[in-house]
Amino acid sequence: MRHTPCGNPLWPCAMTGAVACLAGFEDLAVIVHGSSGCYFYPASLVGVPIHGTFLVENEVIFGTEPRLQEVIGELEDRYARIAVVNTCVPAIMGEDIGSLTRDGRVFIVDSPGFLGDLEVGYHQALAEIAPEVDPGVAGVNIDGICRTDPFYRGNTLEARRLLNLAGTTVATTFCLDRYAATHRAAPLTVGTNPDLASGVGRWCGSLLGLDAIAGTVDALAAAIEGIETRPVREEIAWADARIRKACGKYLRRFDPPRVAIFAGRSYADFAAGMLKQYLDADIVHVAARNDADARAADFSVIRETIRDAEPDLILGSSYEQTLAGDAAFVGMTPPLRDRILLHSRAVAGVEGALWLMDEVLNACTDRNRRIRGGSMTYL
Repeated sequence: MRHTPCGNPLWPCAMTGAVACLAGFEDLAVIVHGSSGCYFYPASLVGVPIHGTFLVENEVIFGTEPRLQEVIGELEDRYARIAVVNTCVPAIMGEDIGSLTRDGRVFIVDSPGFLGDLEVGYHQALAEIAPEVDPGVAGVNIDGICRTDPFYRGNTLEARRLLNLAGTTVATTFCLDRYAATHRAAPLTVGTNPDLASGVGRWCGSLLGLDAIAGTVDALAAAIEGIETRPVREEIAWADARIRKACGKYLRRFDPPRVAIFAGRSYADFAAGMLKQYLDADIVHVAARNDADARAADFSVIRETIRDAEPDLILGSSYEQTLAGDAAFVGMTPPLRDRILLHSRAVAGVEGALWLMDEVLNACTDRNRRIRGGSMTYL
């Protein structure tokens, strides 16, 4: 397990991961039990209201339980359930706040930032929720949804669309649902981001990439009577043909790009595979932020890597964008700052594959136009 500083801007910590998981349940109040800094960092990322104890010095000295009890009391009449996410200072103090749990309405997620990365905290929160499979529930679960992901809503909509196209319904969405749905999940699950696989039900595959979608819908057809693979496969073939045509036009004008990718492991591998398959790209560097190598989230190392690799295209966050220089840039991982993101963009599914290649082709074409110093018609 890699231990990261709490609130590392290049990849959020376990505390933020737990908050992101819990904030996906619309009927659950989330309390960040810690300082104002511990509260404001996840609050800026999850996009929905959360709550905090905003601990100050005297509470750290004399005990934090009265303050936590006060905040719980303020929320009890407004929410059916309350989740308390423990942060670094209360965890180090070793206070026993378990006495505040009662009747299943209030539960504690002990996920201080020093435990590790976002994925660690996300899974810690899911383990505390303890989802249950109901064999009688129809449909398929979706997992890998996280409110810190700029693509969470688009991924959810695209996964639902593909499941409906295949002739099945959606059961529980981990984590963008009502809390009660976690305890009546379906027996089968597909994922939009394997880094955040819930472990609930039987895994039928990922929706990241056209080949993965085809394999996943085949697995569903083998498990559920009445699944229609043809409509999904027709969409995959249509998207594949469009991508090949567009990339063929690009490669008749320009050389394959040299690419550096900075993202979570699943997104990074998906992007690298697509760019190699369709653009014959030279993938000069892949830094998966949630791998064991802490250098993947070290800004100074990233700067040196980009300088040495001299990529034509960078996929990453706003931090990599500041270092991109003349390279084309596509935003693929948080934070993505100074951009208005109203549309529900997907990385997963057929639409996600099309989105990625749209962004890459346009960014690379714009870069070539800048370098050549003139206008050109592409598509």
